[in-house]
Amino acid sequence: MRKSVIPEERVSGIGLTREETARYSRHLIMPEVTADGQRRLKAARVLCIGAGGLGSPAALYLAAAGVGTIGIVDFDDVDLSNLQRQILHGTKDVGRSKLESARDRLRDINPDIDIELHQCRFSSENASEIVSEYDVVVDGSDNFATRYLSNDVCVFEKKPNVYGSVFRFEGQTTVFAPHLGGPCYRCLFPEPPPPESVPNCAQAGVLGVLPGIIGLLQAIEAIKLIVGIGEPLIGRLLHFEALNVKFRELNLRRDPQCPVCGDNPTIFSPIDYDQFCGVRDEKMVPAISVNELKRKMDAREAFELVDVREPFEYEIARIDGAQLIPLGEIANRADELQRGQQIVVHCHSGTRSAQAVRLLQQRGFSNVYNLEGGIDAWSEQIDPSVPKY
Repeated sequence: MRKSVIPEERVSGIGLTREETARYSRHLIMPEVTADGQRRLKAARVLCIGAGGLGSPAALYLAAAGVGTIGIVDFDDVDLSNLQRQILHGTKDVGRSKLESARDRLRDINPDIDIELHQCRFSSENASEIVSEYDVVVDGSDNFATRYLSNDVCVFEKKPNVYGSVFRFEGQTTVFAPHLGGPCYRCLFPEPPPPESVPNCAQAGVLGVLPGIIGLLQAIEAIKLIVGIGEPLIGRLLHFEALNVKFRELNLRRDPQCPVCGDNPTIFSPIDYDQFCGVRDEKMVPAISVNELKRKMDAREAFELVDVREPFEYEIARIDGAQLIPLGEIANRADELQRGQQIVVHCHSGTRSAQAVRLLQQRGFSNVYNLEGGIDAWSEQIDPSVPKY
């Protein structure tokens, strides 16, 4: 049997109440778990990075399993578009803090566990302090900067990092734990992809049930590490493709040249991960607000409004008068735009349109602006009849 990641001295002082014995009876009768395994679960401290698509199922089942302390890091509020996949939250929670919503749901699942809330952005400044207090980290983040950060801090703190990611119909999970003999995230991905080359869920979409599958696999891996059973996905990456229901397993190797977990590491503390991943701030490009756009329209000022979303998004919702030129076509179709005219570019939330502004600037357009918040902001602040998606 694999050794549990929970220190023995912490487990020795843990007992099960009569109510807990009844609640976890289906665990206790399993010879692989027994009361000893349940005490380890009760003694465990697990950190979930994010209360979204992956964090929701992972946290729910870790709570139900009896993990004694669950910490959650998040800074966002519940949005209606979250409910298609983020099952920690309900319709009544729209507009609430995700942490408050998660706390209430988890307490309903299991009132005997402790829930620690970290209402903040997981950053280089706070990550080490937060992670050091937990035994296992479940990474449910949706951006590369946070993934590299959680990986590096887990290596520094010698904590298993249960990784998961989803994209449209595909997902994958593994356990990064160099201190337990496996590789880290940097061994698999030494360099981040080019900025904005990989769209997030808000841009590319995701099948709502897919995070449920990957998040549950993450919960399983966390429980195996805590109880000390089975073979965790250390050195193995499990890939799932939903359309054809196929699982593939890929073997992963530690990279001796890895700057974090290699034989001669060069990184010993958190770095600037936004800079490392080439994250660009939309505020760095010229921009106007939706209120200013509305003023221009009402005043009948001369300008071009360009929508760089995909055609299927244009069918869902549109701003009257916008010309559709998808981002992937903007470079080749730039000559369709009038260089002497002011141009306002919009997308769903402002990220793709910021990239379009930069592309147009590179092609000599000087009077081009990004619409802050995109069509989402237009719907919220100007015209509620435009559907949000």
